[in-house]
Amino acid sequence: MRSDVTTQICKRYVAIMILSFVHHVTASVTHYSIPEEMKEGSVVANLATDLSLDVKTLSKREMRLDLIANKKYLDVNKETGELYVAEKIDREYLCTKTLTSCYLKMEIILENPVRIFNIELEILDMNDNAPQFRRDIIHLDISESTPTGERFSLSNAVDPDVGLNSVKTYYLSNSEHFNIEVQTGREGSKFADLILKKTLDREQHAVHNLILTAVDGGTPARSGTASVIVQVLDTNDNAPIFDKQIYSVKILENSPIGSLVIHLNATDLDEGSNSDIKYSYSLYTSEKTQETFNLNPSTGEITVKGMLNYEDFRIYDMEVIATDKGANSLSGQCTLKIIVEDMNDNHPELSIKSFQSPVSENIELDTVIAVVSVSDKDSGENGVVDLHVPDNMPFKLRESSDNYYELVVSEPLDREKVPEYDITFTVTDRGSPPLSDNETMTLELLDVNDNVPQFPQSFYTIRVMENNAPGALLSSLTAFDPDLHENQYLVYFILEKEIANTSMSMLFSINPENGNLYALKTFDYEIEKEFLFHIEARDSGSPPLSSNVTVHIIVVDQNDNAPVIVSPWRAHGSVVEEKIPRSTDKGSLVAKVIALDTDSVHNSRITYQFLQVTDATLFSLDQYNGEIRTMRMFSYRDPRHQRLVVVAKDNGVPALSATVTIKLSTVETAVKAYSDMTEVPLEYDIFSDLNLYLVIGLGSVSFLLLITILVTIVLKCQKPNTSKAAPPCRNSVISERNSTIADSTLVSNDAYWYSLFLAETRKGKLVVRQPVPKGSRYIVSSLPRSTGMSETSDSAASTLQV
Repeated sequence: MRSDVTTQICKRYVAIMILSFVHHVTASVTHYSIPEEMKEGSVVANLATDLSLDVKTLSKREMRLDLIANKKYLDVNKETGELYVAEKIDREYLCTKTLTSCYLKMEIILENPVRIFNIELEILDMNDNAPQFRRDIIHLDISESTPTGERFSLSNAVDPDVGLNSVKTYYLSNSEHFNIEVQTGREGSKFADLILKKTLDREQHAVHNLILTAVDGGTPARSGTASVIVQVLDTNDNAPIFDKQIYSVKILENSPIGSLVIHLNATDLDEGSNSDIKYSYSLYTSEKTQETFNLNPSTGEITVKGMLNYEDFRIYDMEVIATDKGANSLSGQCTLKIIVEDMNDNHPELSIKSFQSPVSENIELDTVIAVVSVSDKDSGENGVVDLHVPDNMPFKLRESSDNYYELVVSEPLDREKVPEYDITFTVTDRGSPPLSDNETMTLELLDVNDNVPQFPQSFYTIRVMENNAPGALLSSLTAFDPDLHENQYLVYFILEKEIANTSMSMLFSINPENGNLYALKTFDYEIEKEFLFHIEARDSGSPPLSSNVTVHIIVVDQNDNAPVIVSPWRAHGSVVEEKIPRSTDKGSLVAKVIALDTDSVHNSRITYQFLQVTDATLFSLDQYNGEIRTMRMFSYRDPRHQRLVVVAKDNGVPALSATVTIKLSTVETAVKAYSDMTEVPLEYDIFSDLNLYLVIGLGSVSFLLLITILVTIVLKCQKPNTSKAAPPCRNSVISERNSTIADSTLVSNDAYWYSLFLAETRKGKLVVRQPVPKGSRYIVSSLPRSTGMSETSDSAASTLQV
């Protein structure tokens, strides 16, 4: 056991001896130098080449770097033997500024055999730091009395770099009063002294702002700046100065004690106590002046101290001194002249000798309303007075004699615009300040009937629904009269006007007191559609005045008339019987229903529809013209008798209607009820017998319809209160028997004509429906299909003789 321990100790000793030998052998130092701030991974040197080592054995010999520093700035590549930068090196951080040289010491250690190489790496300085001042702002207080050439120490700049890269010199911004001188310290550091080259004047330039720049010697050079603020301290080198050397001021007599006369102001360009000023009288100012006026030593205000009397003393002269409070006080002075002026202390007076009120509003121009006198006890300009009234009134003053004035009317008066005037007479003297007096009188105006009644509108349109109740209020037509009393009371009349021998007073009534307009009867739109008349409003003045307004009464239609079916004609409550051949083609005209409505256009628009029909597939009805046509040809299965109920409905609300029942009988073509029931060209004459009762009935109805149409035309077209012929009216359809010409069209409203013939407009043929009276003659007009029932369309006429 002991022998093993002894053996180990021997081995260690031998190793130590070998290492000591190797260290002695490798004690030589390899020197390198690099600049600071090299990038990581930059190669410093190839140790294998420089130390004559085999690159292939470096890994086996466990080559390593032992760096004598806190951080591992460098490392060695065992594959290539290169020494490279592992971390950026900051020379200013690694070495102190006092060291001119900065080294990193390290050892390269290899095993088998053990060898140690000493490496010394010098870190060269780079200009990577700019100079910096310890304080960015340097404050200096310098008195304005400081002599030129005086020096003032400034704070120096510090640069962490060394050598040429440290602070080299200083520069000062352009200044009229200062420059610098650069000094070198014992350790080679640079600093600057501020030198005053021109005398300072605080009153001209109280603060000097300078820029001090420190520049190093690196390439490129870096710099740093600091602001130098020089505050100039004041000395008492300026005397107080008044705004003026000579003052002249005027003051009125009897000014109250304490009144301000003048505020003297002296200024001192110095500051602090050197600019504080006190005011005083000079020895040349009389005692009388000092007793009459008070001088405030702090503010320089001169106020009235005793009573001022223009008759006793008119001018006061004085000298005022302004002295500062500096150590060596300086002073300035001025001269003041105070002139006492006469005071306008008497007010002017006015007296109204005559005043006429009330007056009529239609008073003539230049009529005298009042007489006024004025006076003033003062003299000179203070005793001269002026009298005036407001400019915005229709009056003017006219001087009649010395200090006497007349008030006259200068513009027309209108009580309705201004019922009364408050006239203020103002008298003013020409003193300074002027004194005045005034007196107000009220002028009332009497009303004159000079305004006609006025309606809000010149034309009234009033709509009245027909079938109105008699006595219904239609509207209130109220006029306004701005006059007063009886000139304002209005009475309303309807100006008489006859229409169709009917007076307006029989149709309408107006309340004479309030203008309410009433209807005296029930109006029927179908008879009377509108009325036009005038209403007059008359006041109760003397003479009375009046105006009128036009009233247009429009009767509004109600749907109060049901349609009247005029074709096919039938006795009241009877059924219309028609016969048609069973061989009638599809689309043939069977019958035409025509209805008339006497209401207005909107309410009289008529539409037709089937109310009942035996076979809905056999007949069609045009809802607008009432034509009944076959939709197909008759078959042997169709009944021989067809019953059609047609309703004619107007467009009113609620709608009114009328119905007609048509019984159709079909006959075979071979067997005819009448030998004349054949289609005949329009140019041939047709002869047959006519039922006497049918002729009498149709003639009576046609005669009554003709009389009604003629009466309506006369009433419509007659102009009131004139003898002129009535204007042309709408053409009427007239039908007569036995050698009387009856004008008709295929769309005629003549019921009698439609009871005799059936017009098939598509084929251009006229079919005889029943026996026609012998010797009758008819004029038939053919209209274009697109014109419908228009009475103004172009037509072609032909004559049918029976």
